[in-house]
Amino acid sequence: MRKLVVWNLMTLDGYFEGSKPWDIDFHNLAWGPELQKYSEQLGEEGDLLVFGRKTYEGMASYWPTAEGEGNVKAYMNGIAKIAVSRTMKDAEWNNTRVVNDPIAEFRRLKAEDGKTIFIFGSAELADSLLKEGLIDEVRLCLVPVILGGGNPHFKPATEARPLRLLESSVTQKGAVILRYEPVNDTV
Repeated sequence: MRKLVVWNLMTLDGYFEGSKPWDIDFHNLAWGPELQKYSEQLGEEGDLLVFGRKTYEGMASYWPTAEGEGNVKAYMNGIAKIAVSRTMKDAEWNNTRVVNDPIAEFRRLKAEDGKTIFIFGSAELADSLLKEGLIDEVRLCLVPVILGGGNPHFKPATEARPLRLLESSVTQKGAVILRYEPVNDTV
């Protein structure tokens, strides 16, 4: 059975991007050798990347022509990808297919053998899959900055969603990498 894992960088005040789409300059405050190595490890652990439409569009415009990204660029461009969208018909980035019913698709994919499936960014998609109980892990890199506004990673919910800490580590730049699993117990 495969795992479905969310991975994102997030500010201390909970934003995964600033007030404008793709306002992610704060990532530079955390990027360094540890996140480079972690990104390469994700490439070894996973065999499928998933993006919501907005994240897909940003990633697809960056990675095919990215400079100086080495192994991460090769991983991002070579791996199989899913773009989740109700409006897209085709995806032009290498090895990408479009899915418009993510709940059914990820129930099916999780039942198969294979490596980890990663959702990068895509907070709205991740939120909907978390509510459906399909997320096996939430991995966050807390960037040491208070952004003061933007797009929150976690969306409003009608009930608490407890998580259990699996692992934590601190980078030289003061970012904290956290791994959590959802807890099925009631609060």
